[in-house]
Amino acid sequence: MSHNSFGHLFRVTTWGESHGPAIGGVVDGCPPGIALAEADIQPWLDRRRPGQSKFTTQRQEPDQVRILSGVFEGRTTGTPIALVIDNVDQRSRDYGEIAQRFRPGHADLTYALKYGIRDHRGGGRSSARETAMRVAAGAVARKVLEGVAIRGALVQIGPHRIDHARWDWAQVFENPFFCPDPVAAAQWEEYLSAVRKAGSSCGAVIELVAEGVPPGLGAPIYGKLDADIAGALMSINAVKGVEIGDGFAAAALTGEANADEMTMRDGLVTFASNHAGGILGGISTSQPIVARFAVKPTSSILAPRQTVDTKGQDVEIVTRGRHDPCVGIRAVPVGEAMLACVLADHLLRHRAQNPNAPTEPRLPRN
Repeated sequence: MSHNSFGHLFRVTTWGESHGPAIGGVVDGCPPGIALAEADIQPWLDRRRPGQSKFTTQRQEPDQVRILSGVFEGRTTGTPIALVIDNVDQRSRDYGEIAQRFRPGHADLTYALKYGIRDHRGGGRSSARETAMRVAAGAVARKVLEGVAIRGALVQIGPHRIDHARWDWAQVFENPFFCPDPVAAAQWEEYLSAVRKAGSSCGAVIELVAEGVPPGLGAPIYGKLDADIAGALMSINAVKGVEIGDGFAAAALTGEANADEMTMRDGLVTFASNHAGGILGGISTSQPIVARFAVKPTSSILAPRQTVDTKGQDVEIVTRGRHDPCVGIRAVPVGEAMLACVLADHLLRHRAQNPNAPTEPRLPRN
């Protein structure tokens, strides 16, 4: 199976299956001399870890990461950083009933059509379990991105959206939904409890914000920063849509409303708004980079669904086991990690091509 790597100079490769003995990853291209220990990675993994509330899968995985290479005496060496996490709470028997049946909404059918074989235990390689290694790689990327703050929040569950007027980043750590709106979080708890008790699921929208990004990241045409961000976020399990800045809402604006007007202040270019989400022409402007992605409802539900089996017969299926009623909740730290990896990759590429580029929006001298 190919295509298990992403990135150019900061390159990440992941391996492993949901119910295999372990999952792992290799981060190649990290500059040498950066302080890095397992304790720098573990807090980010703990944010994604399953079983922390009744609103996520109850699979109990400690997700303890080990660094196997690429670090010596607490600092990166510039060689590949190998990371591994043991799987300790597999219950493959939960998937015995669906070994011969394709779950609607899952990758079961497409894997079988492409490879002629599939690991039915928790989805195998297509499981969201793989995203733990993305989060670990994102933790390394954050160390490369010194001075850049990357945060994510859930802004919609099912049909229920937050009120942006009540946005408070501190609230993200005060509820199980990574929600910045305390009122919405209380409403979501009631809504998602009903969804979970019904054995159903719902979708979600996550918003990511990266602040402190220098200008110049990305390149015109085929190396656009927003294109790489969109591709990275679309690679996350169950993601069905991505937008940058105002995204689809920009279609309803006039040219006057959409244009982010510029003025000079203390020798720097400043913007009156950020409809573009911090990226123009595929290149970062130094404004906050804003991206959102939509996650579909978890496909594993208790309601009987029509499907086919491996013999080509029409059958009914019920997906049992431990599943997230809203996979979008744990997608927040995954989205942050993917954005961090893309920004780290582009930062290294930018420095390689133009090491003397300004780190703030200061106009070049003619």
